[in-house]
Amino acid sequence: MSGLPDLMRLDPRSVPYRVFENALRIAGVVVLSVLFGGGGGEGAPSTLVLVVLGVLAVAAWELAYVRRFTYRVEDDTFDIQSGVLSRREREIPFERIQNVDIAQNVIQRAIGIAEVRIETAGGGASEAQLRYVSKSEATRLQELVSRRKQGGTERDPGAADDILFELGGRELGILGLTSANFRLFGALLVLLSLVGSAGAQQGDIAPQEPRMQLLLFLGPAVALGLLVVLWVISGIQAVLRYYGFRLLRHGDELRYERGLFQQYNGTIPLSKVQTLMIRENIFARTAGYASLAIETAGYSPGQGSDSVESAVPIARRDRVFALADTIEEIGDIGFERPPKRARTRYLARYTIVVAVIVGLAGLYHEVTGVLPDWYLAAAVWILVPPAAHLKWRNLGYYSDGTHVVTRRGFWNRRTTIVPYYRVQTVSDSQTLFQSRRDLATLVVDTASSGGFWGGDAVALDIDVDIARTLREAVHDRFHDSIVRRERLLEDGPPAGTAETPTGDGQPTADGGGHQGGNT
Repeated sequence: MSGLPDLMRLDPRSVPYRVFENALRIAGVVVLSVLFGGGGGEGAPSTLVLVVLGVLAVAAWELAYVRRFTYRVEDDTFDIQSGVLSRREREIPFERIQNVDIAQNVIQRAIGIAEVRIETAGGGASEAQLRYVSKSEATRLQELVSRRKQGGTERDPGAADDILFELGGRELGILGLTSANFRLFGALLVLLSLVGSAGAQQGDIAPQEPRMQLLLFLGPAVALGLLVVLWVISGIQAVLRYYGFRLLRHGDELRYERGLFQQYNGTIPLSKVQTLMIRENIFARTAGYASLAIETAGYSPGQGSDSVESAVPIARRDRVFALADTIEEIGDIGFERPPKRARTRYLARYTIVVAVIVGLAGLYHEVTGVLPDWYLAAAVWILVPPAAHLKWRNLGYYSDGTHVVTRRGFWNRRTTIVPYYRVQTVSDSQTLFQSRRDLATLVVDTASSGGFWGGDAVALDIDVDIARTLREAVHDRFHDSIVRRERLLEDGPPAGTAETPTGDGQPTADGGGHQGGNT
């Protein structure tokens, strides 16, 4: 006996499901190629033969794939061997595993199988996918990996999970109503401009043409109707995605469950949390609601259609902040806005944009003769002052002894919370236009893979001196927090101090900190 752990294999029930899943694609390609290739009904027998041969080939391949796919749980690694013609072996250290997610669609639930996805730090996609194992085996693997990541600590099997949040019917309805994709507004404007330009141009040629009159009358209505339809679709998708959502605390990690047809069960390790992000689009914010997203290293909101997009998809704003406080002990946040000269900068910027639009409209008129009242585009400037004010009003920054917090965005406002011990880099920068008004931008980067839309804390257009002071303060507090954390993990909290470990094993400290200077 070698003493090695037993090799595990995929569930045999995954073979017919994988055959069905892939055979449909091949059959569709064959049928379409025959139909569009000509021949009419004469090629039906040969088409049937091709479909049968394709299905048999898929069945043979999938059977070989499942038989050749093995995995083993070692003391420190999760090992996978796969490949039909060429073998691939992977050893995934438990310490690098970030999330273990379980996914099931309706058919998979009926069969009793599930897909297990293992995410690691720095991975843009799943490091490993077990397609498919039994639901009980998927749950066992999720629990086993969780224990190994925590050093093999056994959890009381009778201990109940703490339910932090459950999405009720009211919140689910509000989520559907407020799940608007604001890129649709841009598409609508483009569509309206195209319809209007085409109608105006054709109307000059044939103003009495009934079809042109119908186009001019129905064009904007059709565009608006299309926007409503897309809005409804996005709302339905959000409802189906987060139906039955629950967030639970399971030892030193969070667990979430969600989905109606496609169900997901995933983990969020508290020790790997990089940033918290509170998101409020204008509709949710008007109704007093917000969402909470959590980013871990290499795994972030919006990374894919099946990634952890929200720790809380929607809830009352005060409850969202309270839940964020249970994770990172943020306390009260008192935002400082950028100086008012930043608002003047936005006024000038938007005025330039309007001038460009008017100039392009005039040029279009000169070239085509269409849009005789092109100068009326200047009326858009009436929106510039409120737009500049709203952008400025929704900016903010805050720094205390443990966190740096930034806020930005009007249509989709994001409040980003970064603990100092998660800071990777901190920098301040100035554009040519910012330097003219003594403004700068401070960026606090973490190890999450959020990228442009992710969890970097960005303080826009703050006073340049404050930006440099904050940069130095964040840098110093980052080093101090690392020293405190290492000391706490080695020696435990010293007696008589206010510093205590949080639920994720990270230190917090009382005491004042630098708050952005008055503006």
